[in-house]
Amino acid sequence: MTRQTLFEKALEVGRPPNVRKLFPNSRALLVSGKVIDRALRQKGKAMTMAANGRNSFIIRGALAAAERANAALIIEIAKSESTYCPVNFWNMALQIDAACNELGITIPVAVHADHYGLKSPADIEPARVEIPTLFEAGITSIAIDASHMPDDQNLLANIALNNCVPDWAGLETEVGEIKGNQGLSTVDDASFLIKGLNAHDIFPNWIALNNGSAHGLEATGDGIQVDLTAQIHAQLEPYGVSGAQHGTSGNSLDRLREIASLTKTTKANVATALQMVSWGVEVNDFGNAIMDGEGNFIKVAGEGVTEPMWDRITTYAAEQGWQGGNYKKLNLPIDNWLLAQPAEIRTRMSKRVEDFVYQMLVSVFNAQDTAEIAMEMLVDANSYDIGNNADRIEDPDDWTEEKIVERAKTLDVDKGPEGDFDD
Repeated sequence: MTRQTLFEKALEVGRPPNVRKLFPNSRALLVSGKVIDRALRQKGKAMTMAANGRNSFIIRGALAAAERANAALIIEIAKSESTYCPVNFWNMALQIDAACNELGITIPVAVHADHYGLKSPADIEPARVEIPTLFEAGITSIAIDASHMPDDQNLLANIALNNCVPDWAGLETEVGEIKGNQGLSTVDDASFLIKGLNAHDIFPNWIALNNGSAHGLEATGDGIQVDLTAQIHAQLEPYGVSGAQHGTSGNSLDRLREIASLTKTTKANVATALQMVSWGVEVNDFGNAIMDGEGNFIKVAGEGVTEPMWDRITTYAAEQGWQGGNYKKLNLPIDNWLLAQPAEIRTRMSKRVEDFVYQMLVSVFNAQDTAEIAMEMLVDANSYDIGNNADRIEDPDDWTEEKIVERAKTLDVDKGPEGDFDD
């Protein structure tokens, strides 16, 4: 079967019902996150990028890079990002679909709602209303993130909201907030979450750990702890769950290669680095923005936005009192400024993202040629739903609400300091 024939068949059967309803005439292969995870699992020692599409230039660049690499791709936005970026849960699929059709993209793409955060049990009822609207807007994968809550409440929140997520959709869960080297996840709390979900016939594709990663631009600290990650993943292997690696920006390429080759990670989130790359900020080999002696970002002449535009952006940031990681708050107010630049400038912004993402997919993540694996899975299944990675192992009678609460009291965990660790 030729590559084109494979794409045509995958396009015919592989788009989930919400995508087909929204985009009936589209030739964009938007698929369940399950498909992306399974393709990377089948290749082995490989993960793909979950590119946080904070602006349209990132979306276009990431798609073009994945097409070049023939790699299955995830594009995502987090709940918190939806408040300060022009891309949000409800318009992301629309933008991805349009870009795929315009650019002739033929690789499978999952549209992921990342960090759908719940801070307390009071957030569950509003989530019952909101989560279905995400899927109505074309989301094909979601991360239910109740990691801010105690372990028993985290598990119970995931169980309570599972009927809001279509069976065919990709699913991520999280244990331990992303706090850098504090409050690290353990085999104990990760197993508690996954086993409890398994007992209730819930089979996540991914688990996100606090394994030393941190959101934003990180040049200090221990970074991702590969041995800890591998140890936890090994214990969870019977449950068919892969790793979702958060906070990759600022970690060395060698460490990211180790994550791909030594753990069960199939999804690597990249956010801040792509934002900076699109603007034309100078970054090192692994995406950490480089600053001058006064703590200011360095703009590369002739790349990203124009120099007058960069001056306008930095002046506005200074007026708002935004520095360092708070530059993320610029995404929404400056978006119209960026779209009003000449076409050649907009093109070079996306191209810079494309080149960065391509190198990560091919030289670091080992994601190349996973697009065809994913399409073959859809064609073989003759469906958009390829099923789960595991079956139920745990006895539901051992995981009632009362027993979950009691079990949680026995966990040996340290959740680290209180604070706002959203990104």
